[in-house]
Amino acid sequence: MNNSAVSETSPLSLPLSDASLDELADRLAGDAATVVGIGESTRFSRETYGIRDQLFRRLVRHHGFRALAVQDSAGVGAGLDRYARGGHGTAAAALDHAWRPQRTVELAASLEWIREFNRDHPHDPVRIFGVKPAQAGPEDYDAVLDHVRESAPEWLAELASHLDPIRTAHQIDEHVQRARGIHPGRPFGEHARDALAVLRSLPGVGTHDDVLARMRLIVDFHEHSVAGRGTYAGEAGEWADVIGDFQRRTGLRTVYWDGIAHTSAAETVLGMMPERGPQPTIGSLLRGQYGARYVSVAIGFHHGDLGSVAVPEPADDLIDARLGEADLPAHWLDLRVEEVRGRWDGPAKARVISGVYDPARDDTAYLAVDSLADAFDVLVHVRQASPVRWLP
Repeated sequence: MNNSAVSETSPLSLPLSDASLDELADRLAGDAATVVGIGESTRFSRETYGIRDQLFRRLVRHHGFRALAVQDSAGVGAGLDRYARGGHGTAAAALDHAWRPQRTVELAASLEWIREFNRDHPHDPVRIFGVKPAQAGPEDYDAVLDHVRESAPEWLAELASHLDPIRTAHQIDEHVQRARGIHPGRPFGEHARDALAVLRSLPGVGTHDDVLARMRLIVDFHEHSVAGRGTYAGEAGEWADVIGDFQRRTGLRTVYWDGIAHTSAAETVLGMMPERGPQPTIGSLLRGQYGARYVSVAIGFHHGDLGSVAVPEPADDLIDARLGEADLPAHWLDLRVEEVRGRWDGPAKARVISGVYDPARDDTAYLAVDSLADAFDVLVHVRQASPVRWLP
């Protein structure tokens, strides 16, 4: 392996056997699956990530899947794709500008595996792409500040007073900063718009289209963040279209990695904002496009220490509690089997542990669906979770 942060760690011990993972991958691929959405109830568990990764590897090796969609920007996705297809650098460096939950030792190891697969299959590689449009990155803030430093230094302090606080959102999302009590106070979208106004007021800036374009990307990033939109729902229609357009254009069988609130094949209600009612998901729109050729997998867990927080056993009204009645390290259910669907289908609530999770408000950490079997074709349940390992 190229990256010491990856190579020095021990292999992940998975709670499902190789035979069980083989059988599950066979069922997911079937004869007609075109897009498989593999969602996790948290992004912070080694065990749930490990199962997702191993299912992906089996879908690639044995079932011809050749594309991976990730929840990140088009630019980040293109960078991951370059690395996976033999580009320079390390897996960790390829993740430098990725969304914070993606910057883990586990994902770096996945990238190295894809790169090795592509090296062995140069004419049939795995492609990686981001589902979000192009987004601002740290280099855009630097370019704007450098331009003002050179052309109008008297305005540099004013511009920096708006940009310096908000660029922290690329390390810790603005809504997470608010939840942790470390937010500086003023909404980042307001700072971004004021920075754009300052830049537009400078003499001659109209001749620097690149600088203005970068500043507009910064504004767009903050206006379309969870905090900027005031919702966790995301922009489901746009993201689903990116996946569908890529798949149809390339003809590649595709795996989509995300949280279960996005991969669910049915609309969901989030426990943090139930007043909004059912919201469309990327998975529900893909189910509309592909029918049964979109397969939805939910990987959840019962309890565990996720590093930053210890998650208790689930409340009795969560599907995770019922799944945990089987005292196994992990197990899975195929809800497309008539007998299984008959026992498990119906309205359900599933645990969701995000970056703003607070054990004191554990009763709001869920998503609700009208039909469990409509939302998820397969349920995978892990008994105990441990934390992912962050890249340095």
